[in-house]
Amino acid sequence: MHRTFQVGDKASRKRIFTDADVHQFADLVGDHNPVHLDAEFAAGTQFKAQIAHGMLVGSLFTGVLGEELPGPGSIYMAQNLSFKAPVYLGQEVTATVEVTSIREGKGIVSFDTTVTDQEGKVLVKGDSVMYVPWLKA
Repeated sequence: MHRTFQVGDKASRKRIFTDADVHQFADLVGDHNPVHLDAEFAAGTQFKAQIAHGMLVGSLFTGVLGEELPGPGSIYMAQNLSFKAPVYLGQEVTATVEVTSIREGKGIVSFDTTVTDQEGKVLVKGDSVMYVPWLKA
């Protein structure tokens, strides 16, 4: 069943990234930057500890958009991301999407996309556009 929604509706997903997650992502995409994979190396950087790949963190939006809001059958058209602060391994984060506009009859929906930490600090900020076929007249 296709979900109905309106401007202002939100959906979220929480996640804690592990060392295994970043290693698997590194192997999948070929980004073996030691700031993500090597605790000793990362300790000597401005971050002082390993951090998750920015694109791994940004990929949380795929799950929220594809499974929850707008949900199965919707297709990504665009995603913009701005990385505001690092996501550390073992840190709980929340990815939230919020409907900002719906182009009635076109099946195009825009969202604000945000990843925050447990204190509400914005770590990743962006926006996305989805094609939602069941909204097309």
